[in-house]
Amino acid sequence: MEYNNTIYKKIENYVTSSFEKNNDQTLIFHSLRHTEIVVKRTKEISAHYNLGEKEMLIVYAAAWFHDTGHLFGDAVGHEDISVKEMHKFMDQQTDDKDLTDQIEQCILATKAPRNPSGLLQQIICDADTYHLGTKDFKFTNKLAFEEEKLKKGTVDKVEFNKSTLMMLEKHVFFTTYCKELLTSTKEKNMKKLKKKNADAKTDNTPVTEPDEPANFSGLEKDKSGLMSKGIQTMLRLASENHLKLSDMADHKANILISVNSIIISVILSVLLRKLQEETWLMIPTIIFLLVAVTTIVISILATRPKITGGTFSHQDIADKKTNLLFFGNFHKASFEEYNIAMRAMMVDTDYLYGSLIKDIYHLGVVLGRKYKLIRLAYNIFMIGIIVSVLAFAIAVAFSHPGAAGSVTNGSGSPL
Repeated sequence: MEYNNTIYKKIENYVTSSFEKNNDQTLIFHSLRHTEIVVKRTKEISAHYNLGEKEMLIVYAAAWFHDTGHLFGDAVGHEDISVKEMHKFMDQQTDDKDLTDQIEQCILATKAPRNPSGLLQQIICDADTYHLGTKDFKFTNKLAFEEEKLKKGTVDKVEFNKSTLMMLEKHVFFTTYCKELLTSTKEKNMKKLKKKNADAKTDNTPVTEPDEPANFSGLEKDKSGLMSKGIQTMLRLASENHLKLSDMADHKANILISVNSIIISVILSVLLRKLQEETWLMIPTIIFLLVAVTTIVISILATRPKITGGTFSHQDIADKKTNLLFFGNFHKASFEEYNIAMRAMMVDTDYLYGSLIKDIYHLGVVLGRKYKLIRLAYNIFMIGIIVSVLAFAIAVAFSHPGAAGSVTNGSGSPL
């Protein structure tokens, strides 16, 4: 079978239409939106590994079909119904039994307790529970509670949270990618849920939360809502303006370096040869030379780059201490480490915005230092030129008093 884009689109259309035709109002959590998010996460995790074309189709199909069983039966055992639904479609598309068998095993691997065998099953399991390690957990947990309440009629919130906490404690991420990316946030979610349970036990009052729309519209709101064009434009313009100012500072420093390099070259090639004969030029020449050298040194300090350690730890990422947008913080890290860290930042909007803000701030700090040094270099150059010219004038006046207009007698000697 040739695994082309046609089969992918057919799978998407089939599952989407199944959810639309069998519109179950009780499926607040296990909705089409949830399936779409799992597919998205499957693609994200798979991109971290070098999967072949057939392997990509296996996890892709499993992600789309894994919860279709909820449309045709109870939550318990829905994986088996999902497998039947998958076979109903895939058997009409291909005679590759190995392909459908592997898709089946991936779907069944999502059944609790999860014990995936091989990378493909691990990917689909982690994609299905990805939300447990994100800030979306609070919202998805509410959706799951509302769904169970609609299914059963009445559900005790405290007991539900206890069972959720037990599930979190037993849960593990299987792929290295998700372990590195999501484990720390999952542990934070567990701590918050433990605290909520403890508070409920102390108060002996029902746990209530404000009503929210029973859908997935609130998920990933940081990415779609806060990432407005206005904020993007503001950050981009601020960064671009800082970079332009940095280029201007470098250009000004280069002018000083070039001009003073020419001055030094002239002094060394022309004036030094005359110093033995014209000793009165010694002091002005030394002053001029010192001014030029000092100006060049300060200009070089203003443009000299500073490189930091170039490495970071997983704890730095968890604590959001490292700015991954600056090369000096990661140039010694491996691509795998940087890839995982960047993906962690991309799914955490606070971390992303924090890094952008930190990047602009540090650009401003560097600019402040640059312009301070360049201003100092220009002041030294300006004052030094004036002092040097005065020194030359004084040296000429004292060394050649006749040049100042002295009166002479007829023999040519001063009166």
